[in-house]
Amino acid sequence: MTPDRPEKPLDDDAENGVLADTGSLDTTGLGIIGNATAQVSVSLPEESEDDFSDDDVVDDEVPYSDVAASQPFVVTIDTAEAEVVEPVDDVSVSVDDDVVTVEPITEPAPAPAPAFRREPAPRPEPVTRPAAVERSAYPVAEVALTSKRIGEFEPDRETADLLTADRLLDPHQVVKPEPEGAWQHFVYSISGRRINLGDGKRAKARKELDRRIAAPLAGGARFVPVLSRKGGVGKTTITTLLGMALADARDDRVIAVDANPDRGTLAERVARPSGKTVRDLVRIHGDVVGFNDLSAIVARDETRLDVVASDSDPRVSEAFSDQDYEDVASIAAHYYSIVLTDTGTGIVHSVMGATLARANELVIVSGLSVDEARLASETLTWLETNGYADAVRGAVVVLNNARPGVPLVKPEELDAHFRTRVRSVVRMPYDPHIAAGSAITFRDLQPETRQAARELAAAVVEGLRALAPAA
Repeated sequence: MTPDRPEKPLDDDAENGVLADTGSLDTTGLGIIGNATAQVSVSLPEESEDDFSDDDVVDDEVPYSDVAASQPFVVTIDTAEAEVVEPVDDVSVSVDDDVVTVEPITEPAPAPAPAFRREPAPRPEPVTRPAAVERSAYPVAEVALTSKRIGEFEPDRETADLLTADRLLDPHQVVKPEPEGAWQHFVYSISGRRINLGDGKRAKARKELDRRIAAPLAGGARFVPVLSRKGGVGKTTITTLLGMALADARDDRVIAVDANPDRGTLAERVARPSGKTVRDLVRIHGDVVGFNDLSAIVARDETRLDVVASDSDPRVSEAFSDQDYEDVASIAAHYYSIVLTDTGTGIVHSVMGATLARANELVIVSGLSVDEARLASETLTWLETNGYADAVRGAVVVLNNARPGVPLVKPEELDAHFRTRVRSVVRMPYDPHIAAGSAITFRDLQPETRQAARELAAAVVEGLRALAPAA
């Protein structure tokens, strides 16, 4: 290594500076390999308060900081041969004739972005289309809608509808309901609820009848008029029993409308009359916006059967026309699933025409006497000849015994006769609770009467289910 050189003042006009001390500066270190090895430190000359600042520019001169950042620095080392081992970080080192040149590595400055001016977007030219354009003139994106049938699904994948209770539930783990029946319940009790023989025959028959009555009806409301050409055969009673049996077993609403122009007594067969009549419903039919408006007029039985009474004054009720019935029927169809209509004895009455026009199924009532049976059969004939032949074939005839004791006619002969003309025949036994003429309580009827009423309800529902869904 050469001895330290005497310090010299820094010449302002010199482009490069000569280091006076090779070991006292504390910036970039260089490794030199040659006759001797030395560490050379290089630093930029520091500005003083007397130096120019970046903003001091004299004439066309460049600020000092720009010169210092861009000009290379020359370091002279008295070494015969020297070789640069490696560059250090952001400094480039070169050796030429014992002169080491140190330059900062700078990347070229990015080219300035061209200045531009935002031009307003040109307004689109108005497009004039003909008044009528073929649909095929404009391309429309086709959307492929695909569906899969049961046989088209992947064989190793199952859908959610296959997760049924019969498949997933272990029959040995399912707890059966408590059995009904004396013997079945006795075995179930003494075995500590471990032996369940199931329901008895009567309980099974009763539940099966409940299922038939409660079968769902698709579509809109169904209208079932109850007809008879002779008074006193129990037409109003049959309407009441049918409605109670339907309402007691079904979850939807059932209503019975008294359309008898000759002072009907349907509302008197219900224990909770409302005091309103069908005339009140006709008067407000345009203002009914909810079921609460209708519930203020109808009378409701404990079985949830709703009843609309007829006018108590025959002179007023005679004014009940076919248009009035249509108004009542349209409201009832909006809130009820089954609408029963207790008709009068006049089969050619204007209300009867509107009733038959809406009928989905007919119920014909006949008494157990010769003249009552003939009138019932003649009613079927009149219906067949006046365009209701299909309705007659799907009708139900009720043989109502309104008198105590053994009837004078043979019920089995009447049963056989009417089965040749209609779909079903039901026998209604005599019941003193009904013969009293007061309000009917369904649970107070004799078991045979309740059973006959439920069989009638099941027959009516099966007939309605066989028809096309109501609009």
